[in-house]
Parts: sequence; C-alpha cells; structure tokens
Amino acid sequence: MTVDTPLLPIGPPPAERADAARNREHLLNVAREMISESGARRVTMDALAERAQLGKGTVFRRFGSRAGIFAALLDDADRKFQQQVLYGPPPLGPGADVIARLVAYGRARTGFLLEHHAIERAALDRNQKVAIAAGGMSTTHIRMLLGQARREGLLHTADIDSLAMQLAAALEGPFVMYLAPAENTDPETARQEAALADSWQSLVERVLNFR
Repeated sequence: MTVDTPLLPIGPPPAERADAARNREHLLNVAREMISESGARRVTMDALAERAQLGKGTVFRRFGSRAGIFAALLDDADRKFQQQVLYGPPPLGPGADVIARLVAYGRARTGFLLEHHAIERAALDRNQKVAIAAGGMSTTHIRMLLGQARREGLLHTADIDSLAMQLAAALEGPFVMYLAPAENTDPETARQEAALADSWQSLVERVLNFR
C-alpha cells in the first residue's frame, strides 16, 4: 500500500554566516524573554536592540520591522511544531490510527495557536494585506491523513483537496485569532482551547463516519 508523505511547506532555514546565525538566535531568545516578562506590546526594535546589547542596525537588518521580529518567532515555533508532527510520538506523530492522528493534530494545533496568538497578532504588518493562504502546513497534513482515511474506507468523498482546505480553515491563524481572548489570561485561554479542541474532535468523527 502506498503511503502519502506529508510534504509540509516549512523547509530548513536558509544558510547563514555563523555570526549572523548567532545574532538571530540571541535576538529571538531575548525577544522571548521580553514577551514572557512584559507581553508582546513591550517588544520594539529599540527595546530589543538595547536589551540584546546589539546595534539597532543589526536588528533592522535581521528582521526589517517590528512585525518581522514576531514573524521570525512564529516561524521558529512553527518549525518545532512541524518536527513533532513528523517525528514525534503518536498520536500527534506517526504510529496511531488516522482518526486519532487527525484529532490529535487539531487539538495540538489549536493549543499552539492560542499559545502564540499574541505573537501572531503582532506579526501582522499594517502596511501589508492579510493573506489567508489556501495551502500551508495544516492543509497539507490533513490532506495526507484524509487520503489514508479514504484508502481505509472511512471517507467516501472524491474531493479531499477541498475538504482538507475547509478543515484546515477551522484551525489556522485568522479564525483562532478572532476567537482568542484579547489578553492571554490563563483560565479563559484554557476554556477556549478545550472548547475548540472538543469541537474539532466532534467534526473529525462526523466527517469520518466514526462509530
């Protein structure tokens, strides 16, 4: 039986000079510390340069704008999440049945986006249009799992591309950002995460004719 390989769109980062790579990692670590201490609103280009003890020009060359700082943080977190999906333990990683993997993916992705929603909001550049991509990690991974479900007789639709896109839309950034509380208060975030995760599981079980 042929098994689809989840070709997720986040590849390895481009090669960098050693000093540039060290500066990038240092700046990201400092930005994380600042967010943990005071929230995303306190992270500016000037404040990051001062806290990191690097020149402001270095920060601008690395990230381009304040939004670029948060885009880099989100990209770094996304890469780590992708590694869990590709190589981590089941049911999020390989080795579980297809329903368990779909449920685990939606639960984990919802938690990830709620945890990072302040960073994702800050990554939006006011000078750029907000793009809602039809592709992306969730669409690609969900399509792979739907293909497996169809081969196993759990799904009978002919158009898994559209279905994958629709299911991914229930998980990804703009939708979750709309639902997330404006302030990341632990009880409210936990309540929202549980509600969204339970709704995702109900959706998956209905789509796959769960008994």
